[in-house]
Amino acid sequence: MMPTLAPRTHSVDDAAMKSVLSSFCTGVAVITAVAEDGHPAGMAVQSFSSVSLDPPLICFCPAHTSSTWPRIRAAGHFAVNILAAEQEPLSRQFAVTGGDKFHGVRWRPGTHGAPLLDGALATVECDLEDVLDGGDHAIALGRVTALAAHGTDSDPLVYFRRTYGRVPFSSSSMSASMPSTRSRSER
Repeated sequence: MMPTLAPRTHSVDDAAMKSVLSSFCTGVAVITAVAEDGHPAGMAVQSFSSVSLDPPLICFCPAHTSSTWPRIRAAGHFAVNILAAEQEPLSRQFAVTGGDKFHGVRWRPGTHGAPLLDGALATVECDLEDVLDGGDHAIALGRVTALAAHGTDSDPLVYFRRTYGRVPFSSSSMSASMPSTRSRSER
């Protein structure tokens, strides 16, 4: 049974919401697909997350105003390309509206043809499982069909307070500082 949403009792200022929520640091990914016309389509997102292990689901949230989202949705398959810090220019290229976003971009086709971008930290290939309403955005659920970490020692590209950045990271520092960290659900 779906919960009933509480009626809206006060308004939230859009600018204040954007400002406050920009304090949450996110990674940056590019969602890619091969559209029905046979051409690649892609868009940069910061709203990407793991949803479930069983079944294996992820989500991202494209704006209803996106001109790229309908092409990815119609494809039925897509790839999530998790970007490395050095790929900020690539993120900017995929964040614009219109134009040939793949101009000069090196990629290879994934299992269902979705572009897997060279240099990405990891790729996650998905079938589009469901699309839910999320206000002025859609909530796209993808069922993971293939995934790979690409063994790069690059730092991740992050977005914080409307600015790109990087978080210095190395596998050895992570394993030394958190050898047995698990979530409560794993205990």
